[in-house]
Amino acid sequence: MKENLIRETPWDKRSLEMETYELLELSEAALDKSQAMKGHFSIKVDPLASKELLHEYGFYYTDTLLTPVCTRDQFVPYDHDKIDVISEVEKGEVIAISEGIYEHGRFHRDFMLERRLADQRYDNWLGQLYDEGTVWGFVYDEELAGFFAYSGNQVLLQAFKEEYQGKGLAKYFWSRSVRTLFDEGHKEVATSISAANLAMVNLTASLGFKFKKAVDVYHKLNR
Repeated sequence: MKENLIRETPWDKRSLEMETYELLELSEAALDKSQAMKGHFSIKVDPLASKELLHEYGFYYTDTLLTPVCTRDQFVPYDHDKIDVISEVEKGEVIAISEGIYEHGRFHRDFMLERRLADQRYDNWLGQLYDEGTVWGFVYDEELAGFFAYSGNQVLLQAFKEEYQGKGLAKYFWSRSVRTLFDEGHKEVATSISAANLAMVNLTASLGFKFKKAVDVYHKLNR
């Protein structure tokens, strides 16, 4: 039997307050191994793959993730004279914007998990990215409006204060941030978004991102 069927996910363990794992393949061997373990499990599979085995072993659907990718020649920028992106921003201000704002994430949609644990996961992740120096502040008319968190060429998290949501500003902030990543030498910029997050689907498409891949995400909780 292959040994590397399941891996621990310590970053999720810290947030969910239980043992956490990811199955590395959709196989009966991996599913059998998960049966004898306690904790929370996730697996990402091809949307066209049969889900029969997953259902037999108690896994349930939580999300479909899309991978938008943009190259410089595909990029469609938008400019706004009141928009700025800054690298110096207070950690507490950024975390405050993040708190409770996510609803499309797979952990928030997992009915077996408490909402506070899903919130805690995103706050911890954002705090880690901040400590790594990869969180920028969105500034509108000299006021902090939101943040943009990334790693390398991967956009990971972004959010706005409530008073700046729904005003059509996201494309300007993303334009400035994505252009900066290109200027730093990245050949392409990518992100991962829930197919249910139509606002982000439309935003990335408007900036020239193309959708390269989709995966279905399934979870299971063994108490």
